[in-house]
Amino acid sequence: MEKINFWKMSGAGNDFVLLTGGARGASVLKGLAVKLCARRLGVGADGLLYVSKTGGNPAAVRYFNADGSEAFCGNGSRCAAWWAYSSGLVKGKEFPLTTSCGVLRAEITGRESVRLSMPDVSAARLDHKGKYPAGVGPVHFLNTGVPHAVVPVRNVEAADVEGLGRALRYNKAFGPEGTNVDFVELRGGRALVRTYERGVEGETLACGTGLTAAAVALTLAGAVRPPVILAARSGGKFKVWLKPAGGGASAIRLQGPAKIVFEGEIKC
Repeated sequence: MEKINFWKMSGAGNDFVLLTGGARGASVLKGLAVKLCARRLGVGADGLLYVSKTGGNPAAVRYFNADGSEAFCGNGSRCAAWWAYSSGLVKGKEFPLTTSCGVLRAEITGRESVRLSMPDVSAARLDHKGKYPAGVGPVHFLNTGVPHAVVPVRNVEAADVEGLGRALRYNKAFGPEGTNVDFVELRGGRALVRTYERGVEGETLACGTGLTAAAVALTLAGAVRPPVILAARSGGKFKVWLKPAGGGASAIRLQGPAKIVFEGEIKC
């Protein structure tokens, strides 16, 4: 067993275990994600962040879901950016952050507030066709670094996020890898979003790529105009800027909270 120093991070309730230092390969990180993210047997988190320096950029992050699968994570990347800034790993309030979706621009906009450039959306499939459970529709399908199905609903609090999310997660309409599922209600000029996340296989309190997907889909559908104000399940407030581009969007930026909850040491 080794002693591992870690930081517990939160992006509006979307929580992460952050590690740094020492070269760790993908197989090691996958195993650590499963162990450390376990809610009752480990630290407990939606996923694991591994932050390091790479190439000519001051900071890089790799993200692993709680089940060990590697992916891109918007909130995780924003949390990694806040940790890199607050720990002194990077200098200045704007810096490049290397992710699995390429080099993204991170900006510290205030205490525990980070704005991150997001991957372009090449094409959003509005009213995506498929055989869905009764009462579901329309469904918008797009990729904001990971795939998302955006489902407008009348009452997001009453939405069966676990049941319908699980049913849509592997729906044939979204291909063999499945999708994340976002239930969205527009209320008072704000988009309220609840997300069922693949890799976590349940609802999370916030999802950066999901909030971004909701903002892009609603903008392209003509329901809102950017910048889009959104609220996550936790009540955390977010803002998304974007420019419609053909059937997709570019110049996408996601801003929201990111903080260090605590730090500790665990034998693993």
